[in-house]
Amino acid sequence: MRLRHIEVFNAVMLTGSVSAAARLINVTQPAVSRILAHAELQLGFPLFHRLKGKLVPTTEAQTLYPHIERLFTQLDDVQRLANSLKNDQREGELHILSVLALSYEVLPRALRFFRQKHPDVKVTIDALHSPQIVSALVLQEADVGFVFSAIAHPALTQEHLADGRMVCVAPKGMLGAALVAAGVVHLSDLAETPVVRLDVRDPIGTVVNHACREAGVGLQTAITVQTYHAALALAHHGHAVAVVDSCTAASADRSKVDVMALAPHIAVPIKSLRTVNRPSSLLASAMTQCMRQAVGETMASVDLPDVE
Repeated sequence: MRLRHIEVFNAVMLTGSVSAAARLINVTQPAVSRILAHAELQLGFPLFHRLKGKLVPTTEAQTLYPHIERLFTQLDDVQRLANSLKNDQREGELHILSVLALSYEVLPRALRFFRQKHPDVKVTIDALHSPQIVSALVLQEADVGFVFSAIAHPALTQEHLADGRMVCVAPKGMLGAALVAAGVVHLSDLAETPVVRLDVRDPIGTVVNHACREAGVGLQTAITVQTYHAALALAHHGHAVAVVDSCTAASADRSKVDVMALAPHIAVPIKSLRTVNRPSSLLASAMTQCMRQAVGETMASVDLPDVE
């Protein structure tokens, strides 16, 4: 199929008729019918049945269509990248991407440091999941991204900022007083306690699951969430213990929850991501250094004992 065939086929699948497809791609109805007939001739099988004035996709067309949808998604990505390259001569602007967990405490602190040196820079911040950050950076839609865990991608370069760690946040009264006073909770201490778990697709959630298997501990999963702050909010409302990163724990309301170190130690590496082929940005470099400072300040505010 040629690209023009694919465009017409997609338009007909989206609209369900030749006339509507013609309007969608701004050509005449005869042109749509002619291109569609030529596509079917080249393929050697029909794409649509004509039934009472309507076009009904054949089995072959339905099989092809998911692949066509993926192709158009890639074409959209190309257009977005072209627009990014066209607008890449921005001065005095900085577009930051961050995972949600870093956007509540760390990023505001970093922005305060950044504003002290660059008060006139226009800053745009998007809080996204890691895969979305990677995709946007690859398409050069932002200057810098901040994520948890190492991410390998040939189009991106990463810089290690700091190592956070997983901590235990428990509703007041849910864990024993002696355990809370010690300030350290082992995974085995949570075996009989309802725990908010992170989605298995989350990289840190995967690490926590591995640590549980290594310790031979099966946690009682009360609720599964996709974000660390959702887990923290559930702990605030007394639903279950939350196992979250130390940056998220900095937002904990100590009047509602107890925050304790988690053993064994589960590291949470914090990384900055930049595009390899994008010209080096002094503003992005400055923001990265501010994030490094803010991460250190945030983790220090949690003030928990070290564990092995």
